Amino acid sequence: MKIVDVIVEHAGKNLSAYIEGAPVITVGNSMKEIETNMREAIDLYLEDNPNPCEVLSGEFELRFKVDAATFINCYSGIFTKAALSRITGINERQLWHYAAGVHKPRKGQIEKIQNGILSIAGELSSIDVC
Repeated sequence: MKIVDVIVEHAGKNLSAYIEGAPVITVGNSMKEIETNMREAIDLYLEDNPNPCEVLSGEFELRFKVDAATFINCYSGIFTKAALSRITGINERQLWHYAAGVHKPRKGQIEKIQNGILSIAGELSSIDVC
C-alpha cells in the first residue's frame, strides 16, 4: 500500500492541507479536523472521478506532514515553548523563532523535535491512569 502525504500548513488562525498532485484541499481548526475533512474531501473526489489522479488511485494510506512552525503553533495549547524546549533540548528562544517563521530549523533540529515528540508519546502511551 502506498503512502500519500498530506501537507498541513499553519494558515493564520487555522490550518490548511493539500496533497501534491491531487485536486484536494481542506481547512480546519485542529489536526483532528484536518484529518476528518481531508478524508471527506478525498471520498468526495473519488466519488465524482471514476479515473482519479495517479496519487489517489489504488489503495493508499494518508500521512500528515507538518513543518516545525505549524507543529509548534498547532500544539501551543498543549506544549508551551518551555515544555517543548525541555523535551527537545532546543533553546526556547529558538523555538519562538521557528514558530514565527523567522528561522527554519536545520535537519538536526527537526530530528530533535521529532525524537522529543516520539519520546513523550511513548511515555504517555505506557501510562495507565487508575
